[in-house]
Amino acid sequence: MIMRYLSSIFFLIPIFLLACSQSIKKNEPLFVESRKDNKDTVWAKYEVKTVDRLLSISIEKEPAISVYGGWKDWKKDATGFFRTEKVDDRWWIIDPDGYPYIHRAVVAFNPGKSEKQKEVFDKKYGSIAHWADTESKMLKDYGFNGTGAWTNVDAVRDMDQPLVYTIIVSPMGAYKKDHLKKFGGKYEEAGWQGYRFDLAMVFDKEFDKYVKEAIEPIAKYKDDKYLLGYFTDNELPWVFDALDRHLLKLGEKEQGHITAKKWLRERKGKDISVNEITDADRAAFTAFYFDTYMQKVTHALRQADPNHMYLGCRFNQDKNKQELTNPEIFKVAGKYMDIVSINHYRKWEPDQECLNKWGEWADKPFLITEWYTKAEDSGLPNNTGAGWLVHTQHDRGLFYQNFTIGLLQNKNCVGWHWFKYMDNDPDDLTTDPSNRDSNKGVVDRYFNPYTPLLDQMKEVNVQTYHLIKYFDKK
Repeated sequence: MIMRYLSSIFFLIPIFLLACSQSIKKNEPLFVESRKDNKDTVWAKYEVKTVDRLLSISIEKEPAISVYGGWKDWKKDATGFFRTEKVDDRWWIIDPDGYPYIHRAVVAFNPGKSEKQKEVFDKKYGSIAHWADTESKMLKDYGFNGTGAWTNVDAVRDMDQPLVYTIIVSPMGAYKKDHLKKFGGKYEEAGWQGYRFDLAMVFDKEFDKYVKEAIEPIAKYKDDKYLLGYFTDNELPWVFDALDRHLLKLGEKEQGHITAKKWLRERKGKDISVNEITDADRAAFTAFYFDTYMQKVTHALRQADPNHMYLGCRFNQDKNKQELTNPEIFKVAGKYMDIVSINHYRKWEPDQECLNKWGEWADKPFLITEWYTKAEDSGLPNNTGAGWLVHTQHDRGLFYQNFTIGLLQNKNCVGWHWFKYMDNDPDDLTTDPSNRDSNKGVVDRYFNPYTPLLDQMKEVNVQTYHLIKYFDKK
C-alpha cells in the first residue's frame, strides 16, 4: 500500500514540475526583437503582452455572437443599422440587432493584380465570388468580423452572410487629380500626399461639385445592414500652420488666400502681417479650415445615405501640433463624425494618455484604421512603408497581440483595421510605391496565409469581448 502511494507521488512529481515551469514561463516577460524600419540598423528588444500572459484571465470559449459578430452578452435598442453608444463609460458600436460590437477588420480585401497573381488566382479560385467566399471564411476562422477601406465591396456583399464592410470615397482626392492636370501631373512644392503646399483645397467653390459627384453613388448601399459606414479621403494634410500657408503660398486671387485673409481680419478686427500671427490664431484657423471640409462632406453623405455612420477622414500625422495632437481638430471631428478614424504608425504599442485625449477632445469613439508590422522571413525586401520590422511571422503575431490588448484597455476604442489583406507583388509597378515591396498582408503575394501570424491574431480576436470584461472589472 505504501509502495503504491509512493509510486503515485513519484508519478505526479514531473507533472507538477512541468506545470510550475509553465507558470513561471508565463510570469516571465516576453520580448520581440525589432527595428523601427530598414533605415534603423539597430535591433532592440521590446516587451509584448499576450493573452496567455495576462495572469488574472482564464482563456474562455469563444462567446456567442450575432450574425454580424456582435457579443450576445447584453443588448440595446436595435435600429437595423450600426450605431455607437457609450455604456458604463465605455464606447461601443451597437450592431443592427442591438448587440455590442468591436470591428476587427483587414484593409484592402482585394486580390492582387500582377500577371503572376492573376495566374495563381485563376488556378486557386477561378472566380471573384469563390475567392470572396473562401477568403472571408478564412478571416472569420481567425476571428475577424470585417473589412476596411479599399475592399472589393461588391464581391463581399454578394455573400449570404458577408463580413461587415466599410466604404471609402475620395472627393478631395478626385478634386486634386483634376487640378493636377493644370500642372502636368505634378504640383510645385507638393506635400507628402501630393497636395500643393500640403493644403486641402476646402475653400474652392469648385470643390463643392466634386463632393456631390463623388458621394452621390453611395446611395445604392443605404439599406445594407452589413455596411458599418463611410470614410472620406485618406490622410489629408491638416497642418498646424495652414493659416500661414494660405496667406504666403497661395496667389492673392485664389479662393483659399481670400478666405484666410478675410477670416484673420475678422478675428483681429484689422489687417495684420503674417509675422504677427500667434499659435492661438493658427489653432483657431485649423478648426475653421477643417470644419469647412467636414460640413461639405457630411452634408453630401447624409443626403445620399441617412442610415449609416460617418467614420471620418483617417487622420495620420503625429508630428508636433499636427492633427493627432491638435485638440481643435478633434473637437471639430466630434461634431460631425460618428467614429474618429486614425491611421496609427510608428508606435510599438498605444499610448494610453494619447488615446484618452482623443476620446476627451472629440467625445466620440475611435477606430485604428491602419497599422501593421513586417517580417524578414517573408522573403520581401521590406524597404517601403512605416511598419516596424521583426524577424518572423510569429513575431508579427505577438506584435498584433500586444498592440490590440493595449487598444482594448482603452474605453474609447471600438475596433482596428490591420493593413492589409495581401502582400503586394514587387514586380507590379502599378501599385503605390509605399506598398510595393513590403510584408504587410495576412496572406502572401500568392494567396498563401501566414499561419503563424494568423494563429496569434486569433488568440486576441476570439477573446476580444472577454478581454474587455476583464479590463473593465480590473
